[in-house]
Amino acid sequence: MPGSLRFAALAAAITVLVPRPSLALDDYLRASSSAPTAIKLCGDTDSDRIKTADCKKAGYDMQIGQIDKAFDAALAKTPPNIKPLLKRDQAWFNEMIQEAADTMTQADQDELRQNFAETLRRRIASLDGIADGFGRPGLAGQWINAFGKISVTPADDGAYRVAVELQSDYGSNRHRGCKFGALLKPVATGWLAGPVLAGKEAEKPASADAGSKPAKPPALKMRRQGDTLRIVGSDGDDDWAGLSDCDSMAQITGSYFGAGKEATSDKATTAFVTPTFDCTRPETATDEEICADPDLADNDIRLNRAWKALQPRLDEATRRALTDDQRHWVKSQTEQYPEFLHPAWEKTTSQIHATTDARDHLDALQRERLALLEGFDDKRSGITGVWLAYNAIIKVTTDSDGTVTATGWKWDQGDWKAGCDYEMTGKIVRGSFRSDEARKNPDTLERDGSMLIVNRQDDVFARKRYSNKDGSENKDADEQKCRRRLDVSSTARLFPARPSPDIDRFKGSIR
Repeated sequence: MPGSLRFAALAAAITVLVPRPSLALDDYLRASSSAPTAIKLCGDTDSDRIKTADCKKAGYDMQIGQIDKAFDAALAKTPPNIKPLLKRDQAWFNEMIQEAADTMTQADQDELRQNFAETLRRRIASLDGIADGFGRPGLAGQWINAFGKISVTPADDGAYRVAVELQSDYGSNRHRGCKFGALLKPVATGWLAGPVLAGKEAEKPASADAGSKPAKPPALKMRRQGDTLRIVGSDGDDDWAGLSDCDSMAQITGSYFGAGKEATSDKATTAFVTPTFDCTRPETATDEEICADPDLADNDIRLNRAWKALQPRLDEATRRALTDDQRHWVKSQTEQYPEFLHPAWEKTTSQIHATTDARDHLDALQRERLALLEGFDDKRSGITGVWLAYNAIIKVTTDSDGTVTATGWKWDQGDWKAGCDYEMTGKIVRGSFRSDEARKNPDTLERDGSMLIVNRQDDVFARKRYSNKDGSENKDADEQKCRRRLDVSSTARLFPARPSPDIDRFKGSIR
């Protein structure tokens, strides 16, 4: 859901959602479709990648002009709800070609120059095809985006054969190429889905032991989203050896645009699953991805519906706390897709678009929130069960001897140094949890109405850890509960959630 609309301030007596003012967005959060689409590579200022004379000598200026002209022609024919997706695709191509230009100017290598010119030629041909591809009725034919092409051929019983060829070049050794095939069959969700087929030259994929379960190959699913073909890829087992001609599938997930008119008229729905906001004006990168994907758009609709249905069941204190938590969750969702599209912690490849991983994280975040809102366990008594918030999760179990064990974690969005692990044991003594720890700041679990407060005191202790006047660490302060950042508190307010595979993930990871 866009940062500027959903789950905003609720009037005390009103249980429907109301808008709130637009967020001030950092550049990396903004919709890519809001970026300039014209390619700016040639010139004589410090900001230009290639000097004007070098551009003319190599003919890059003419190729860039052809790309800009072809893009404008394609955009003029693009349906309104698809225009942001095509503009995003062009913005991503620009980011890729700018990285390649930087590398090419720094290293005097014929291979880099040849790859650069070939990338420009492919984009011209792609855009010319896209301009003629809108309005196609089915799935068959060729589909293209900034990172490759998909060829789709009808097979028996409503299935389709898919040939994938990905090719992206960011310069030097920063490139991704991948060729493989798949046979996709209709499934109940409206998608076509199936495993990636092993390459002809690959060794037969097998597990280590003859009697063990065969290694699972990567998989694809495919569906129309308006005038685009939506492809979503998923990883297989690490020991599956069938991708013999593939550096990485990390860019297979995406929106593909029809290349030219297709003679056959196979049948497929061309409906556009519309989320709760206007897809002709996405505000954030996450908005664009939700508009691109029917499942993400449906998640968005379900989130709104679940929020409205839950409100009448909550007492006033829980409603206020959950509303505050939801505001934080909206901010987390806004950051999720761009955070994983260009993960900063991947220091050598952060500029490469990781579309598959980014989509998967956004989908998981939505489904986790749906599991809370649709499975809100407001009748729970005691502290046993799964508890969830926008930035924390904990599972509390009680053994037959009365021993309480709690495991989980807390995180800050995108900050891999700000995580806390919850690993605590204790007993319920006179109705309250008492930790086994012997320290000034022991672990605590306490009910607050429908909610669970974890380590209430740690907010105070965390502030004391840098309490010296010069800002240095206070060595006399109690040891931190969050291991890599002294100033991070493990305090959290969580809400009761019924068990669900979408929240049963207690291994800490970056959010």
